[in-house]
Order: sequence, then structure tokens, then C-alpha cells
Amino acid sequence: RKQPVINNTKSSTKRRHIQYLTSRMTDTSIKPSSPKRQKMTTNSPLPKITNFVSNTHAPPRDTDTYLPVTTPFSSIPIASVVAATPSDVDDVVSLAKTAFSSWSSKTIKSRAAVMLKFHSLLVEKSDELAALIVRENGKNIAEARAEVAKGLETVEYACSLPQVCQGKILQVSSAVRCEDRREPLGVVACVVPFNFPMMVPMWTVPIALTMGNCVVLKPSEKVPMTMSRVAEILAASGLPPGVFGMIHGGKDAAAALIEHPDVTGVTFVGSSPVARAVYELCQRSVRGAKRCLALGGAKNHLVALGDAPVSDTAKDVVVSFAGCAGQRCMAASVLLIVGENESLVEEICKVAAGVSPGEAKGCMGPVIDGASYEKILKYVNGAEERGAKVLLDGRTWKGKEGCTPGGHWIGPTVILFTDKNDPTIKEEIFGPVLSVYKCKNREEAIAIENDNPFGNAACVYTNHGGQAEWFCKRFRAAMLGVNIGIPVPREPFSFGGLYGTQSKYGRGDITGEGAIEFFSDRVKVTSKWFMGDTASANENGSGGDNAQTVNMDIDKASFVGNM
Repeated sequence: RKQPVINNTKSSTKRRHIQYLTSRMTDTSIKPSSPKRQKMTTNSPLPKITNFVSNTHAPPRDTDTYLPVTTPFSSIPIASVVAATPSDVDDVVSLAKTAFSSWSSKTIKSRAAVMLKFHSLLVEKSDELAALIVRENGKNIAEARAEVAKGLETVEYACSLPQVCQGKILQVSSAVRCEDRREPLGVVACVVPFNFPMMVPMWTVPIALTMGNCVVLKPSEKVPMTMSRVAEILAASGLPPGVFGMIHGGKDAAAALIEHPDVTGVTFVGSSPVARAVYELCQRSVRGAKRCLALGGAKNHLVALGDAPVSDTAKDVVVSFAGCAGQRCMAASVLLIVGENESLVEEICKVAAGVSPGEAKGCMGPVIDGASYEKILKYVNGAEERGAKVLLDGRTWKGKEGCTPGGHWIGPTVILFTDKNDPTIKEEIFGPVLSVYKCKNREEAIAIENDNPFGNAACVYTNHGGQAEWFCKRFRAAMLGVNIGIPVPREPFSFGGLYGTQSKYGRGDITGEGAIEFFSDRVKVTSKWFMGDTASANENGSGGDNAQTVNMDIDKASFVGNM
């Protein structure tokens, strides 16, 4: 691809930079460098997180702009991360494009062997990774360890791909054979959010790599430290230089990566407005619409019927809406009560009120930053001003014992509504807020759920199989739960919202079997070998009296050789 030359000096500088990076791709003596993970003191400099290029942390080419990385527990800076420029993006993509030929030509078994080593090293470093997640994201330690474990699960699935995604071959008529095989796309980009610094990247990276693609990842600038460490581990697993790269920064870096003409596929996870913008950007690509899967937000509804077990249901609802501080696209947001069940709402408030702030197991951490905190407050305050009743007020956590100064603390909040069209019920909040509404019957409950513009998840709590079936056939969402408030599919099942909603734009699902489909092209080959007749065999000296004519059944459905 020809790049515009602004001046000879800049062009020469770029050539030298590319030559330097390319030389590292062929130097097997180079091992991945490690950023300083020293204990932070008032006198020690903050770690600088740079792009990951050719299996090493590389300084940016033409910028000295770094963004602050703060911990949600106190707002104190813990690192800074580079804001990559289009030139940095072009370097990483160009190296990935160069590496693709060699990487894709390896057998899928040899690529899976790298994932097997990667998995082993991740297990060894799991406590270190969990600690990083707590520090930069604000999860409690049990949630962080669970995130690492879920990431490991997707790597395990990638290791199974040689046994899972073989092609098929079949003789479809007397002389015709059909076969199919999977071919990688090329260089793919994965843009991921802040709420799961490791798990969401692991949804895509291991499967995309094992299928033969080269990957460029753009983590959230709010949580760059975890994946910077994972990138080192991936390089130490034997992945060739250039096959995996990572660029950092904000929306400009993401846009440069998504728009790059050598990127053939894009996955994105984030808010619905940005997901739609990413999808539309991919459709306007200069080389034609590129493959895209952009997952957006959610407004997940739980329905509790009168026979729902009070204690078990209350515990599950609280975990769903308050776990990870409510910052997940599968979190509960609305609870619809069908029939009389006052004791359930009371028990939910009781269980949620027992949650303490902190990073220990069972505690709830802060939300990611001040902007998120203010957004949540706006919805809670607005609901109260419009007449809703706050049953449990998480706003009281500010200054509460256990809430570190400067942290973005807001506790579990439960609000009872009489207006089913209140903005707090209808719009995504992305925080530990549960909106409760009492329905006249199940028909009203399903109408409310169907009316929301999102389509990620829904759940029904009941001990009645017929009622569960009734709701699961009528929910307007792609991932459904029965007595499970966070109905995340596990491999080999795929994760993704419902087509035609604000939860998904583009093609396919992002994990499991859906990821195999997204990160590969299915190539079909139909072949016929001419057997020859007796006359031609005699002419070639291979026939004679012993030559036999092949007796083939007539295939009326075949177009091969027929007009």
C-alpha cells in the first residue's frame, strides 16, 4: 500500500523505523521485554505503557502524548499509556500483514500448540493477572480471579480447534466430490472495553490466532496494564513476532485501526452508539465493506413469578445487578414482579444491604471513573425526582467506612417504579442499580421486556417448567436464563446479542462456534476426475481387451458437464 509522502525526511524516518521493527521479527534471540512492575511510591516514576510491536514493548514513533491511568479505588494515577498515532497503527498492521503468510501456512495443530503453552503460562501467572485487574478495574479479588478463569476457558477452547473445525469431504455423485475447508481472513482488529480487561480480549484473540489470522488488539485506555502483561506471556509462548500486536490510546487510535485498509475484519465490544458507529465505519471501508461484529449495550430484564424461591432468587438477583459493580452487559437491570411477592423485594434489599465496599471476596468495588459515577447518580436522582421510591440507597456509600477517599463508590441501589416508561427503567445505566416494577400478569411482563430496544439477556425465576417455557419462547433477547440471572453461554456455545436490536450490529457471535465462523472463510471445492472410456484408453495404450468401461449411475441433479 502506497503511503502519502509529506516530506523526504519523514518518509526516510518511517522506512528506518519499519526496517528496525522488521529486523526484530527475524531475530529469534530477542525475548519479550517486561515493563517495570515496581511498587509505586511517591518518589518512583509511573510505569509507561507502550504499544506491543513485534513481541516487545515499543516506543511510539511520532508522539509523546500519554494518557493517565488511575485506579478506581482512589483516582490516584498508577501508570500512563501512550496515545498511538495513525503511523503507529500502520506500523503494527504492516508487520501483521507481513507475518500472516508464514503464520497462516502453519498447520492448525502447530498454532494450537502455541495456545497450549499460552494456557500453561496463564495458569502460572493467574494471581498476578488477577491483582492487575483489581488494581486498574476495581473488581474484587474473587471477581478478578473468575475473569482470569473465564479467559483460560476460551484459550482451552482454542486448543481444541484442530478437533472441532475440520473440513468435510463427501462424494456427492458417481464422479463428483465436494469438500470444504476454512481459510483465515488476514489481519483482524479487536477493540475491547474497560469492564473485563482480560476476559473480553480472550473472547477473540486465541480463536482468531488459532484459525490462522494475525491480530491487532486495542484495549481500553482505562485498563491497559492487564493485557500488556498478557501480551508478554503470549510472546513467551512461542508466538512468532508480528502475529499479535497491540496499540493503545483513545477513539482516534481505534478509528485508525478500524479504518486501516489492510484490516479485513473487526470485532468491537462497548456501548450501543459506538458499536453502531464502528459497524457503519466498516461498511464505508475504501476496499469495500469489511467483516464486522460490534456488540453494544443492554437492558436485561428479570421476571420473578409468584412461585420463585425467595432466598435463592434474591441472592441470584443481587449477584446479577451488583456483581462487578453492575458494569457488565449481562447484568440485571430491571426486575419485573408477576403476582404478589413482597417478601422477595424485601429479601433482595436485605441481601444487597449486606454487601460491603472493598476488594475482598463478597465485597463490591467502585465504578470505573468519575464520569460513570455521575451518570449513575443522574439516573438515581432523576428517578427519585419523578416519584419513584428508593428502597435501598447506594448514594450513601460516599464517605462510608471501607470506601477509600477519592474512589468512585456507589452501593447497590434498588428503586421501585410505578411508571414503566421512566428513563431509569428504559435506558442503560451500567451500574449497580435495580429497577423494580410490579406487573399485573405475565402478558404485561413480556410486553415490557419485548418493548426495550436491546436484546442481550433475559431471565425468568420459577419452579414451574411450563411457565419457564412460555417466557423463553417469547423473550426478545439472544441469551436466556431460567433461574440464572447472568445467563452467559459457555463454550462451545456462542456469546452475542439479538439481531435487529441495539445489542448487536454486524455478523455472527463473538465466542465459541460463532467465533470460528467469524474468523474464517469457508471455502468449498467441487471436483471431478475424468475416468476416460475404452476407446481413449486403447489409444493411450492402456486398454486392449482387458479395458473396462466404468458403469456410473446417472445423476439427474448434477449440472457438471450438462447443459
